[in-house]
Amino acid sequence: MADRLVVVIGAGPAGLMAAERLAAAGHRVEVFDAMPSAGRKFLLAGKGGLNLTHSEPFERFVARYGAAAGWMAPRLQAFGADALRAWAAELGVSTFVGTSGRVFPAEMKAAPLLRAWLHRLRAAGVVFQMRHRWTGWTEDGALAFDGPAGLVTRRPDATLLALGGASWPRLGSDGAWWPWLAARGVELAPLAPANCGFDVAWSEFLRTRHAGEPLKSVAIAFGGDRRPGEFVLTETGVEGSLVYAFSAALRDAIARDGRAVFELDLLPARPLDWVRRELAHPRGSRSLASHLKSRLNLGGVKTTLLWELVPKAEQHDVDKLAAAIKALPVPVTAPRPIAEAISSAGGVRLDAVDEGLMLNALPGVFVAGEMLDWEAPTGGYLLTGCFSTGLAAGDGAARWLSR
Repeated sequence: MADRLVVVIGAGPAGLMAAERLAAAGHRVEVFDAMPSAGRKFLLAGKGGLNLTHSEPFERFVARYGAAAGWMAPRLQAFGADALRAWAAELGVSTFVGTSGRVFPAEMKAAPLLRAWLHRLRAAGVVFQMRHRWTGWTEDGALAFDGPAGLVTRRPDATLLALGGASWPRLGSDGAWWPWLAARGVELAPLAPANCGFDVAWSEFLRTRHAGEPLKSVAIAFGGDRRPGEFVLTETGVEGSLVYAFSAALRDAIARDGRAVFELDLLPARPLDWVRRELAHPRGSRSLASHLKSRLNLGGVKTTLLWELVPKAEQHDVDKLAAAIKALPVPVTAPRPIAEAISSAGGVRLDAVDEGLMLNALPGVFVAGEMLDWEAPTGGYLLTGCFSTGLAAGDGAARWLSR
């Protein structure tokens, strides 16, 4: 049966995609959001060039979702990278594949895509209620919102929650929904930072002289995985794309063991034997720093890291210094706070929803996006996951209403 009222709470990619599918099925859709305008976090993600998705083969793509890969696979098959690019093209936004395999809009911006999308949604009859913060349910079961004029309530035929996790709370994803769902018997996993930086006990010298400097052309190895890339030293530790790729494994190891140590390869293009041979070359009156620069082209912040983390007694031992250059142990003690993270893990457990992403404990209430307990690294995987679960929840709600 069409023309039912569905309230979508959250105007990010997951909520907007769900609204699009529900409107296409003939339902009346109202989208509520606490922010003054839609897609605030989406726009921030596109500030430096919107990484919409990734072009790698499907099996590798799905594997990026870690423990949730099996659960995500059918959602991504229904709406994955190719479908997302085709959808953007329908909105008049062409995309291209960068050298890293990442997919970007031709204009490298999120705003044109979001504008075209919102225009199409409004043309389809979707109504937006901005500056309306959801505050849970009233005693008699209505949805309650704190709006500009005070309390607003709705009694929809179906509700779709797409409120995000708890990262970037100033953009609306504050995790306030967690206790409301827990009180109604929804199975939840604690929210935790994902795609986050980590604390390292740097010396005062490194903090004051090198915070903010990038480490380029390096590789990290941890937990049986090894990847090249780059990241940044911060006053508190490390952050950046290469660190984010390991954030789930590092976070879980710290939770289990109290700390974690990853290995940093400062010269990933050079084998250990070459490094050892160059280090063993006679240096005469030159300092060790000059020797590293002339023979290995190793200097700047990379050399500073060696002096920071390699004991002085080992710095003049060729074998030990070569080993450190190829596998420098970097101890991390804690993930940065969830409010600083790019995304979050935890939330509604995947077995707490049915195939249509309806909550088992709350019939007629559907969930999409980062509220669900899946995580993925940056590189287009996060956004694709939000779009695909939004589509799945929108279709699931439409099927449920049709019964």
